[in-house]
Amino acid sequence: MELAYDNLGSRLRRIGPVELTYGTLGIRPQAVGSWALEYDRLGTRLRSVGGVAVEYGAWGGDCQALGVWRLEYDFLSDHPHRIGPYDLTYDHLGSRLRTVGRVELDYGLLGTRPTAVRYPGGTLPDDDLLALYLALHLQEERLRK
Repeated sequence: MELAYDNLGSRLRRIGPVELTYGTLGIRPQAVGSWALEYDRLGTRLRSVGGVAVEYGAWGGDCQALGVWRLEYDFLSDHPHRIGPYDLTYDHLGSRLRTVGRVELDYGLLGTRPTAVRYPGGTLPDDDLLALYLALHLQEERLRK
């Protein structure tokens, strides 16, 4: 399943058949398929995906939960190694996300952004798509810091 980006390669536009739509300024996606995305007042932090709340730490730090799914982080890193029932793995340097549960990510020639996902069942169920989107979102946020 292909991950498609805009002409400049800066914004994710599609995860397989699921389109990401952007607002008029086009900085952050406003929807993933039929799921509306909501952000805080400043538009900097994701607050919900399709009505499922995204929670952050007490001081506004790392994402702590997506609905009932808790996120777990490695002791010394700022990227999650679990989103609810989904294990996340990274390459040996810890810079690139490799798997989200049973979803595997492939990277392009330069290896900066994932270009495709492989899933044993072919079509991603909604829960897997939700975990994949959040993992990609968090990875993108981490790269912006």
